[in-house]
Amino acid sequence: MQFNQLKRREFITLLGGAVAWPLTAQAQQPALPVVGMLNPQSPASIPWLIDAFRAGLAETGYVEGQNVAIEYRWSEDRFDRLPELAADLVRRKVSVIAAPAVSAGLAAKATTSAIPIVFGVGEDPVKLGLVASLARPDGNATGINFFVAELAAKRFGLLRELVPQAVRVAVLINPANATNASTTLSAAEPAARAFGMQVQSYNASSIAEIDAAFAAFAREGPHALFVAPDPFFLTRRVQFAALAARLALPSVFSVRQYVDAGGLMSYGTSLTDAYRQVGVYAGRILKGAKPAELPVVQSTKFELVINAQIARMLGLAIPASLLALADEVIE
Repeated sequence: MQFNQLKRREFITLLGGAVAWPLTAQAQQPALPVVGMLNPQSPASIPWLIDAFRAGLAETGYVEGQNVAIEYRWSEDRFDRLPELAADLVRRKVSVIAAPAVSAGLAAKATTSAIPIVFGVGEDPVKLGLVASLARPDGNATGINFFVAELAAKRFGLLRELVPQAVRVAVLINPANATNASTTLSAAEPAARAFGMQVQSYNASSIAEIDAAFAAFAREGPHALFVAPDPFFLTRRVQFAALAARLALPSVFSVRQYVDAGGLMSYGTSLTDAYRQVGVYAGRILKGAKPAELPVVQSTKFELVINAQIARMLGLAIPASLLALADEVIE
């Protein structure tokens, strides 16, 4: 009897050890580094951009779920939520914060001076206070400047060439995205004057307000529309294309995704490439690079995309000079 009890105790001890061993081994596995993605949009609205970000990480050897984890924080087009989402990533003690928008970059920078930040912004990051200089950021942030907001004069020039009769131009901004809105207005007014145009600004921060702005366009009859670069507006690109077509209103945008959705014309850098480069820099920081030593990357490739079908619908003849400049003409 005592022998059987001894055997039973030995068996239970061995069994307990066998159960505990894999748990101990699992606990000893090194934790994956964590990238925090802070984004003012929603995941459903920009899947191709998130794919580009993951591709940039992969270029540096990091694959989500294998050797890196990504904590996503989406503000769902509510810019006022970005500070609390940034604070949540700081509490999570992520290894690096990827912030591919002006609003996200500013929120992250205001929240932490310790965790590395990789921003993607459409205007001068020195002027925004994100870095000390482009060559030597000298802080915990670096990233990509893709010049979305700094090309207003070029867009007005292209609009003048495609729609020479346009004098009164509506400029649509999102006041909830205050930095972008201010930059757009300060650039648009002198650019328009240089081409003999007059601008009238309109605000929209929601789907209903976009509808209301186009109702105002129908009453007031501007000759063309200039849409400010804005993450929320990008998510509503199909709505913009449909409303502009309904009013036969020639419109110019900052990135090609609007034209793919049925807009008339865009001029700017590639958002897809900007997100990829944010991913590359995030990966380099995971490998030990310091943000202060990584110069801000400035986009050098700009693309002009024109939707010829929409131009014909609007009764516009695309000048040969524009056709020669265009990177793509969508038929």
